[in-house]
Amino acid sequence: MLNRKHMNTLALLLTAAMMISMTACSNRDEKNADTTTSTSASETEPDGSESEDAESESSAPKSTGSLTTDEEISNSGDGEHAIEADGKTASYSNVRVTKTGDSEEGDEADFYGDNSAIFATNGATLDLSDIVVDTEGKHANAVFSYGEGTTVNISNSEITTSGNCSGGLMTTGGGTMNAEDLTIHTTGNSSAAIRSDRGGGTVTVTGGSYTTDGKGSPVIYSTADITVNDAKMESTSSQGVVVEGRNSVTLNNVTLVADNNSKNSDKSEWYQAVMIYQSMSGDAKEGEASFAMKDGSLVNKNGDIFFVNNTVTTITLENVEITNQDSEGVFLRAAAAGWGSEGSNGGKVNLILKNQKQDGDILVDSVSALNMYLTSGSTYQGAINPDNEGKVYVEIESGSKWILTGDSYVTSLTCDADAINLNGHTLYVNGVAYSEGTASTGEAITLVTESSSDRSKGGPEGGEHDAPPSGEKPKGDPPSGKKEKKEDS
Repeated sequence: MLNRKHMNTLALLLTAAMMISMTACSNRDEKNADTTTSTSASETEPDGSESEDAESESSAPKSTGSLTTDEEISNSGDGEHAIEADGKTASYSNVRVTKTGDSEEGDEADFYGDNSAIFATNGATLDLSDIVVDTEGKHANAVFSYGEGTTVNISNSEITTSGNCSGGLMTTGGGTMNAEDLTIHTTGNSSAAIRSDRGGGTVTVTGGSYTTDGKGSPVIYSTADITVNDAKMESTSSQGVVVEGRNSVTLNNVTLVADNNSKNSDKSEWYQAVMIYQSMSGDAKEGEASFAMKDGSLVNKNGDIFFVNNTVTTITLENVEITNQDSEGVFLRAAAAGWGSEGSNGGKVNLILKNQKQDGDILVDSVSALNMYLTSGSTYQGAINPDNEGKVYVEIESGSKWILTGDSYVTSLTCDADAINLNGHTLYVNGVAYSEGTASTGEAITLVTESSSDRSKGGPEGGEHDAPPSGEKPKGDPPSGKKEKKEDS
């Protein structure tokens, strides 16, 4: 006869067996796919009706980092999604999403969301909160917003990706991504934490921590308009930020640490914290790029702070604490590299300093140009164009100052009589030595981006497109994430 102790033990064993049965993964029709879907998720069709895209199962709470999740959604099919919102409104919270499986279609994954863990398209609105996303495999982006009218809102969530070409947040085709208080960590190559590709879109990130460890994996890779507020960002192998083409990055009160020590391309010999360029691959429209940083700090561990190549850009810095730990690195390098057409592929820069204390040299090669504006009480210490190669205009507003640390060469200068401290060095203005204590009036340089027939990929996130795409959308619709079952022969 069983005593009470034995009966209690038996009851616990039966309960555990039932829980194991409830949480077991079910085999779907798709080959090699394994999907479970949260019962806490709601999806609404455009007509307001409720729909279920997959079977529902509950699971025991799971904890990753600081988050505890109540449900699990997983998918292991190549080219598929764990969560998909296609032209509908959907919301998920307190779920863990896991994605394995690869995509061999690089453009379909990078441009149109194939194989991403969470995918929104066709004007969908997808709300995500308190979720954990883990992806493994090649081209396994975590959260993907594709197409104009599509919006993904994600908050208080954790994302990790370990495969190559697997970003944290991915936005293309004019999509919108709004993120708040996320923790993102990527370890694969070409896997930016905040990433965009062809067609770009609008990305707004507030709060949180964003870290990348892979080669060719900046924290931000922008072919979109990306704004980050009050966040911590760190790259341990690549640039901190890359802006390609006619796109922008704006950082407000952000702490950025960059240690660019590996290369994804042999097109440039220099390392840098922020790179602004045009690859001519067709992934980003040609035109003026923009990088703006206000408040916060930027620490560079290797190479230069800024590098500009084959594009026109405006860089605006306001009250930012910038530290270059590499004594051989410069503040700004505008120069030709392996992108664009030789002879016209330099960097053309409008540099605006507002209430900024800045040091470090500025190098401008023979096919590059710089307009530098010191405003709002800024102080700059450094040598500008010491090799006397490029075209340079410097304008110093009343109350701002330039202290030379080496001989410098400018094409034109506008300043008050007390704006420049030669500090024992010589400043040449259009070939004539400047006399300290005199005012000057000059004209800015017109900056023009010259188009190029060179359409070779291979930027900081390049290397995946050995033969770059033509610039046209692949035939057919964006991938749905679901593949038809192949009948056994």
